Amino acid sequence: MGLAPLWRLRDGGTEDVSEPAATSGVAPSAAMPRPPRLEASASRASTPPIVAPAAPSASRPATQLRQGREEAAAARPAAPLSDARQAENPDMRARRIATLDWDALEADIHACRQCVLGSGRTQAVPGVGDREARWMLVGEGPGKEEDRKGEPFVGQAGRLLDNMLGSIGLRRGEDVYIANTVKCRPPHNRTPEAAEIGACLPYLERQIELVRPQILIALGRPAAQALLGREIRIAAARGQRFAYRGISLVVTYHPAYLLRNPQDKARAWEDLCFARRLMAAGD
Repeated sequence: MGLAPLWRLRDGGTEDVSEPAATSGVAPSAAMPRPPRLEASASRASTPPIVAPAAPSASRPATQLRQGREEAAAARPAAPLSDARQAENPDMRARRIATLDWDALEADIHACRQCVLGSGRTQAVPGVGDREARWMLVGEGPGKEEDRKGEPFVGQAGRLLDNMLGSIGLRRGEDVYIANTVKCRPPHNRTPEAAEIGACLPYLERQIELVRPQILIALGRPAAQALLGREIRIAAARGQRFAYRGISLVVTYHPAYLLRNPQDKARAWEDLCFARRLMAAGD
């Protein structure tokens, strides 16, 4: 299965949704010069005609994820009474996290034992990349290699993601920030449970607030559902512009899924091209 063929942009105004050979096309960076970063107020002011229903900001997190936070608080092992951090009320904890700067946020993530994932990890994996990026990608959770190295998206899925970024003229760490919905590895790389997502959601929300991206790419269903606050199907959600607190949000497949289902790489290519058009239009 591997990572070939490489993803590349083609010339012209029409995207080719097949996976072109490495010998065709123009290098992505030459095909589209990167526009300057726009101020958040300017880039988020207009709503394009293709807008899908936006996730409500006032009621976030959604009921299921709020319940997940409460379940995580109830399910975690009892902490010593002197450890006030572990005994925090979920809503008070979320408000506290919303005030943290980058250093304090990452320290809090590394110290977190808010759900059962904290007891089985090698290390927490906060995120990586440009902290002032216009593009922010959100995945599901760390796998075995990520748990060992402390960085999101390494190994085969990470190499595929790097190729995906290269296809639209981006590179890891340059105008891109990458994070996961949960910061600790679920056992056997299983899908994170609602309680685990709920416990980690304040961290992801704060990361987004600090980065202030112009576009969010949700890689896979858990990430999309956490950001939208509702159940979705990737196949039905693709090709639409959603909004997370005024930020454009595009949903696509997770690279690990694409390694297992290479027939959907062309669809993921379409999603990246769609996101690229939104950015070019300033939406």
